[in-house]
Amino acid sequence: MKKLLKVLVVFLLFSSVITSSALASSTRTVTDMTGQKVKIPKSIKRVADLWHANNQVVLLLGGQKKLVATTPLVKKQHWFTIVYPRITKVTAPLAGNQIQVEELIKTHPDVVITADPAQAKTARQAKLPTVNAMYTDFAGLKKSVMLTATILGGDAPKVGRQYNKELTQNINLVERQVKNRKSTPTVLHIVNSADLTKVDGQKTIVNEWIKIAGGRNAITENGNQISVTPEELIKANPDVIIVGSSTTAHARKALQANRQLRQLKAVREKKVYGNPQGTFPWDRYSAEEALQVLWAAKILHPQEMKNINMVSEVQHFYQKYYHYRLTPNQAQRIMK
Repeated sequence: MKKLLKVLVVFLLFSSVITSSALASSTRTVTDMTGQKVKIPKSIKRVADLWHANNQVVLLLGGQKKLVATTPLVKKQHWFTIVYPRITKVTAPLAGNQIQVEELIKTHPDVVITADPAQAKTARQAKLPTVNAMYTDFAGLKKSVMLTATILGGDAPKVGRQYNKELTQNINLVERQVKNRKSTPTVLHIVNSADLTKVDGQKTIVNEWIKIAGGRNAITENGNQISVTPEELIKANPDVIIVGSSTTAHARKALQANRQLRQLKAVREKKVYGNPQGTFPWDRYSAEEALQVLWAAKILHPQEMKNINMVSEVQHFYQKYYHYRLTPNQAQRIMK
């Protein structure tokens, strides 16, 4: 009996070791953008991406077929649906920013990606491996791209490194081209044409690309999407105004219609531009920031950037990363 008991104990211990070893070999640990260590399956086949912008990164890295959950906004992004039509069929388990937990669980995700701490908390309470991919600058963008690439696995890390290299090259190119510029125009970046007093200030990725492109942010306050008064904008009196999520024609019309802001120098001189929007808006949290730095420099310093053909640059980017062949007309539409 003692001998049988001893054999049973050894067997159970051995089984426990095998089970632990098998579990360890089937999972891996990644560190997200908040420093949180998250255990995820070794092989990721189902991704719930609840951050609008990061869906574009998944697309860029070739992991779009793994998306089992997305956001309502992404499903309405025109060029995203053109490049990857199946996104319109992917579940969007959100009501505003609130996760519909039961709907999310039904998608059986291997990993959840978000940029919202409250969403991360909710998903983790549902026992789902959850990664925060949020960033606020170009260094963070590169790190977040590689975090997503590491999660996706396969060829994604190779593509991520390639993208980061090209982003760096574009930034360096712009800085060289505008280094000997004759002026440094002040630039106001308005979030969208619906609220002309919501702007982007210092210590933001918007401020970074303005500076890289050879401009100076007209807003001295820190922060994304901050509210200012018309009087403050009149005092800043920017040389150039760039409006997110808007066409140039619509942005100019909106500013002209505002009795106070129509007197701004940029409005009077018709130096108001809608920011390009592709699979996601270029101006913030976007993999297409690699194009944004080129476009912004060309707007601010057309003479110094005259050798850059933005139509060709957009076509090249979409072919290389999305494997989608844009016509020249489509590329021009994205920039307008």
